[in-house]
Amino acid sequence: MKVTKNYLFLFTVAGIIAALDQWTKNLVRENIPTGGSWLPDGWDALASYARTVHWHNTGAAFGIFKNGATLFTALAFVVIIAIIWFYREVDPNDWYLRLALALQLGGALGNLIDRLLYNGVVTDWISIGNFAVFNIADASITLGTIIMLIGVWQMEKREKQAKATHEAEDEEPAPRVGTEGSL
Repeated sequence: MKVTKNYLFLFTVAGIIAALDQWTKNLVRENIPTGGSWLPDGWDALASYARTVHWHNTGAAFGIFKNGATLFTALAFVVIIAIIWFYREVDPNDWYLRLALALQLGGALGNLIDRLLYNGVVTDWISIGNFAVFNIADASITLGTIIMLIGVWQMEKREKQAKATHEAEDEEPAPRVGTEGSL
């Protein structure tokens, strides 16, 4: 029961991320031609800062390593299996790591679904400034990585504080000389 409850969080968050990712990509595929873009009426001033586009990506997140669809499909399977395997070892109280892994799993699943259904092609649609076009799965993987780094930083900080406290407790107070019994 404890294992099921532990995995329930992982699969719920990952499932929500993957479903949201697929839903938004489907909206883009159905409503914007490949290479096209869309902005709500009257928002033309934002076009150079943020817009919705329909872009195809055969590489990794944010368009890096183009034409690596087969490699990244295989890598997604490895990452998904590794996350599920490793997750059982995570302390249930380690909220940062649990959330980070759930976000990363959801993102990996979202992009893997695209690769499997669309011949290795992932639909990217969020375009901000001159930054690479990305999708919710990419953002989820990135956010998961940031949360993981924050968690590691917090853990190291707590360990240093605990070590400093332990060292302070281990020090014996210096004997006081000449303060007792003198007039």
